[in-house]
Amino acid sequence: MQIPEWTKPALMGAGAGAIALAIVGFNWGGWVTESSAKQMSNENSAEAVATALMPYCLQNSKSDPNSMEVLAKFTKANSYQRRGIVEEAGWATPLGAERPDRALAEACQNALAEKI
Repeated sequence: MQIPEWTKPALMGAGAGAIALAIVGFNWGGWVTESSAKQMSNENSAEAVATALMPYCLQNSKSDPNSMEVLAKFTKANSYQRRGIVEEAGWATPLGAERPDRALAEACQNALAEKI
């Protein structure tokens, strides 16, 4: 069987084109792998839950009998300590959860910092 002369250059060109297409697609075309897509999805869903529950956290901060002491401590604290204060107060613990939600605590402390 005779293979035409143009076969080898055609296959080399197709291979180089496929490699170039993959490089352009992943770097500038917005293509992502499955694991990257899952990670982005998890981050976006955590942000959405925190945004949806932020009024709950702010209401907890208003109705807590110890809110004046906690807010005084919150005001004196550094920005990196404030999330821990909100978590310790229980304001970022959703109903039925055993532990505070980190994303909710971060969003709540940002909202509280804006109000102060």
